[in-house]
Amino acid sequence: MPLIVLWDIDHTLIENAGVSKATYAAAFSALAGFPPAEPARTEGRTDRLIMRDMFLRHQVPEPEWATVEAALGCAGEERFGDLRRLGTALPGVRDALKSAWAREGWVSSVLTGNIFANARVKLSAFDLDPLLDLPVGAYGSDALERPDLVAIARERVHRLRDVRGEVPVVLVGDTPRDVETALRTGSGIVAVASGIHSRAELEAAGASVVLPDLSDTAGLLRLLDAFVR
Repeated sequence: MPLIVLWDIDHTLIENAGVSKATYAAAFSALAGFPPAEPARTEGRTDRLIMRDMFLRHQVPEPEWATVEAALGCAGEERFGDLRRLGTALPGVRDALKSAWAREGWVSSVLTGNIFANARVKLSAFDLDPLLDLPVGAYGSDALERPDLVAIARERVHRLRDVRGEVPVVLVGDTPRDVETALRTGSGIVAVASGIHSRAELEAAGASVVLPDLSDTAGLLRLLDAFVR
């Protein structure tokens, strides 16, 4: 039976070891002409919101989005080596992605606040990109608010992979925003307490399933299979 599985990236699939914050700071500095006084506020926000917030807090006029996206892409590409050296793929991620990729009828991609270019940088740093159908994913360059990304991913799956009908969508993510996105869009959610948010925080946001990480591949697949049924 078909299923669309959409994985968050930061703190769900990888640990970026602070490289993301450095990327936002570099992009802001390139556009504003001075370094930010405070780090970016991320926690599941889209890149559009993250950068808008930085400009507002520093009282800098917000540039056109295309200019911001280009600066983010350059900053992300420049930090590929830092990410590969300092970061890591999280426990069980490679096996989980391989297993989802191999399931007949499943589409396994990403739903992330990162722009496409930086999502690809982060995944390719740990050789995860071949295990995901990135063209049908949804990215922080596609919408301002995270819940809007679900419809974008679904439309891409229908159009590019010829998947028809009301196929179930399941999000896998580590923040309350991932949980809220699933609840607002009628998607399933497998929450993972592998980031800064605890099991209690994710449950309080509405997650009925919270895993400590993705190391139990068989258990994760049973959970995903249940959404199909």
